[in-house]
Amino acid sequence: MTGAGPSMGQAGAYGGLERVPTGIAGLDEILGGGLFRGGVYIVQGTPGSGKTIFGNQACYTHAGAAPAYEDPGAPPEHRALYVTLLAESHARMLGHIAPLGFFRPYLIPDRITYLSAFRTLQDEGLAGLLTLLRRETAHREASLVVLDGLVAAEETAASTLEFKTFIHELQTQAAATGATALLLTSASAGADLVAAEHTMVDGLIVLSSRLAGWRAEREIEVRKFRGGGFLRGRHAFRITDDGVRVFPRIEARLRVPSRRDPVEGPALTTGLPPLDAMLGGGLPHASTTLVGGPAGIGKTTLGLQFLGADPEAPGLLCGFYESEAALLAKARALALPVAGLIEGGRVGVMWQPATEGLIDEVCDDLLGDIRNRGVRRVFIDGLDAMSRIAGDQDRIVRIFAALTAELRALGVTAMYTRETDLRGTFVDAPSGSGSLRQTSSVAENVVLMRSCALRSGRHRLIAVAKVRDARIDPRLRVFDIRPGGLAIDDGPDRAEAILADRDAPSRGGE
Repeated sequence: MTGAGPSMGQAGAYGGLERVPTGIAGLDEILGGGLFRGGVYIVQGTPGSGKTIFGNQACYTHAGAAPAYEDPGAPPEHRALYVTLLAESHARMLGHIAPLGFFRPYLIPDRITYLSAFRTLQDEGLAGLLTLLRRETAHREASLVVLDGLVAAEETAASTLEFKTFIHELQTQAAATGATALLLTSASAGADLVAAEHTMVDGLIVLSSRLAGWRAEREIEVRKFRGGGFLRGRHAFRITDDGVRVFPRIEARLRVPSRRDPVEGPALTTGLPPLDAMLGGGLPHASTTLVGGPAGIGKTTLGLQFLGADPEAPGLLCGFYESEAALLAKARALALPVAGLIEGGRVGVMWQPATEGLIDEVCDDLLGDIRNRGVRRVFIDGLDAMSRIAGDQDRIVRIFAALTAELRALGVTAMYTRETDLRGTFVDAPSGSGSLRQTSSVAENVVLMRSCALRSGRHRLIAVAKVRDARIDPRLRVFDIRPGGLAIDDGPDRAEAILADRDAPSRGGE
């Protein structure tokens, strides 16, 4: 069964067999809860894609789960058997994984056993290897078996039939013992990953590394998973100090919001009474506002005032251009209330430099912080930078739509910024595609800021283009940036005079 997404609560097609978590952050979510007990899974990837770290991390998480000496009421201890068919020594392999956060040396050898079957495979072939695996699994009482180097077994087989028989015997053995098996194997870059053994096993997980321009990105794809739905397609992953961390594709993960939308609630102040009036009474509860304007017009200042408008509401600023120190200095220089809220931890700052990053990691960290801290106001400064980090420009509108729907479901009122030209027209993505054009239609509220030149002066103007279910005042207003933040005119008179003077034939204009 390979539906659009996982069924987290289902027991699976194995008649209620239990799940075995991989312990790899994000992957179990893709799988709908983990692997199935007694299943056989191939983990395939190009050299350097992270297969050995993947296998070891699964072992340490499995063996370290609910240890009996820490919890007297815990189930029987889990044990793992890691069998290598490669010439690399275990000491060398352990030296490579020792710095990673999941490594627990005290689990060796009682609960994790490392065994080399290289000589057995050479001397006795596949039959000898099967005998060794059967004997050691029973002797070690292993509930997870990792076979690292399946490609060596395939090369040893005298025929395709012999190798398929070997895979079949492994499945029979896993079903009899209840031990889940991971078979790690290599593939050449660009090679066809369809093989006979893929049709026999319970699941196929593919790891890869690809170039996105000058940047290298790791990806994971579950191509087959018997017994449960899963999140299809490619997902980004990273090898961190703690091991493998997978980031499910945000638009697939949040294809449906996690809860029902809070459809009603009081309007929120922006911290600027004239702007609230233009918006028809403030920002609708749990809505998303897109603020567009050219560089230096005051978009970040508006966002900081929005975050500081309600000291009782936990806030979060996700920025791509200015660090926390720079934002705090700006807030202090303008004497904005948000400065004290940042210093007191009431408003958090998440800074993602717009150099390199993974868009799904950014969204995962953002949503995690919102849920953990009960955030109610979010300001994301730099939708253009988010688009560049996304890499695939076609994804950005889907990501924005999924993120917007989830924030609304969480009762969060959000504000984004986007770059425009001096006239307030949205600039296309650097690639020339229209990938960002639809973001203004996804946002429920749109505020536009622009610059107007008149003789030797340049004036800042602001207007409300739309607000969800509200009667707005769309007329332009002049605003200035002073101590205390944006100072917006109460009415449109000054803006109308400036525009009339600019458009007079005898005066010239922009």
